[in-house]
Amino acid sequence: MNKLSGGHIVVEVLKKEGVEKAFCVPGESYLGVIDGLYEHPDIDLISTRHEGGASFMAEAYAKASGKVGVCMATRGPGAANLSIGLHTAMQDSTPLIALIGQVERPFKGKEAFQEVDFAAYFSHLCKWAVEIDSVERIPEILHRAFYIARSGRPGPVVVSLPHDMLEDEMEYMESTVIQYDPPEASEESVRKVLGMLREAKKPMVIAGGGVIASGAEQELAGFAELVKIPVVSAFRRFNVMPNNHPHYAGWLGFGPDQKLLETIKEADLVLTLGTRLSQVTTQDYTLFSDQTDLIQVDISPDSIGKAYPAKFAVVSDAKKFLQKALAAADPVTEEHRELFVKKCHESYLASSTPPVKADSCHYAEMNSVLADLACSVPDNSILTSDAGNFYSWLAKYFRFTDKKRYIGPTSGAMGYGLPAAIGAKAACPDHTVISFSGDGGFMMTMIELETAVRANLPVIAIVVNNNMYGTIRAHQEKHFPGRVMATPLTNPNFAEVAKLFGCGGETVTKNEKFLPAFQKALKSDKPFVIEIRTDPEILSAAQAAK
Repeated sequence: MNKLSGGHIVVEVLKKEGVEKAFCVPGESYLGVIDGLYEHPDIDLISTRHEGGASFMAEAYAKASGKVGVCMATRGPGAANLSIGLHTAMQDSTPLIALIGQVERPFKGKEAFQEVDFAAYFSHLCKWAVEIDSVERIPEILHRAFYIARSGRPGPVVVSLPHDMLEDEMEYMESTVIQYDPPEASEESVRKVLGMLREAKKPMVIAGGGVIASGAEQELAGFAELVKIPVVSAFRRFNVMPNNHPHYAGWLGFGPDQKLLETIKEADLVLTLGTRLSQVTTQDYTLFSDQTDLIQVDISPDSIGKAYPAKFAVVSDAKKFLQKALAAADPVTEEHRELFVKKCHESYLASSTPPVKADSCHYAEMNSVLADLACSVPDNSILTSDAGNFYSWLAKYFRFTDKKRYIGPTSGAMGYGLPAAIGAKAACPDHTVISFSGDGGFMMTMIELETAVRANLPVIAIVVNNNMYGTIRAHQEKHFPGRVMATPLTNPNFAEVAKLFGCGGETVTKNEKFLPAFQKALKSDKPFVIEIRTDPEILSAAQAAK
């Protein structure tokens, strides 16, 4: 056994847990961990320009890789900056470990330099927040942190590491990773669900992140085909099923197809798989009628009945439930069910086809841009996005498949798109990774272009520029018409700024300029920014479709 410092023992646990990438802004309070990483070049530590960027990168890395994301920050201000990505991970059910330096143990409670009680501060943002106060407990607590992050409904865990504790030494014996076996539905529960589905006239499935996290996309498609049922994706969970699959009925979120909402209200039975039925998914909790029975399948018992009362509930991993259902179900052959599925998919195809618009003299037109983008994005691509009014075009008109994936924040965090793309590219270097942002969100984390250049992660950043906080302007015009305040913005030439960072850049002001710029970006061996200047009078895809 070797005598190691606390900082080096932390790294030994990371290695044992299979960590390959971590994201940080370095800080003196956890230099002991960074020094431990010096001994392990097989763990790639990517230093970012802001802790918010580091946490976004780690969160998106976890989504893209299927592993636990890891980010690090120093105490006080660094930890506070990290919060936005941890909140995103909590709302998105993303497994994440945040390692945070802390003041020396003898100084606690004296309002020491940058002191914060992290266990209290992060307790409502994370699944667990813990401080390790002795070097002997690092293996035990840190392995438990990874277990909690990945088990049940996944989520973020904060581990606080006092500066002096990281310098203590002990004889380290290799520790053990805690294995996890997800809960599985009983055969009796599966048969009951199948019986209720068979009796229904217009049943529907709403599928969420639990399907993606468990890798159950193929099982869901097979189940939908077998029992003749349309599938709707929860907010920003497009990849539960290829959107060109004949059983895909559309998506829920901001600005959904009104015909889809009407169809769900008319459903006599809705089966939800791995979704917490969030406020956005349920349209402010108005989605279901009083006549709709709800069956809820979720890995966490805490999610059952949280948004709506369920007629029947099953605590189970989505993949395990679907595998049992596929084995037990008899094919449904009723013609009215087949016609219902067909009608739902045809309605989705109609609503997701962008209308043809004439060129503007001064701006690019987003309907045309999305039509060109959808035709030219390569297979094996990942698209990330911020929150903002630009997102309505991406959600409405881009059809995601098993080879064209989406990563976005259900928390609605601005500034997510670019650092998320960097994290996804770090996880999947052979994929084309494209971020989609508005000018407001992009400016919040644009500094991470330098990280992308330095780390050799050539992402494509599309910036939709209307010189305003567009979503808030739309709300402002609706609730306080003619009283514009705080929402106008001024911006630099994003393409030229990108070049100063060492990236490629193009500015698009006409529709016909987008495809050449995008093709140039695809061929680039460095990060590339495409700025699309759009009409500030058109604030959403719904408005543009009129």
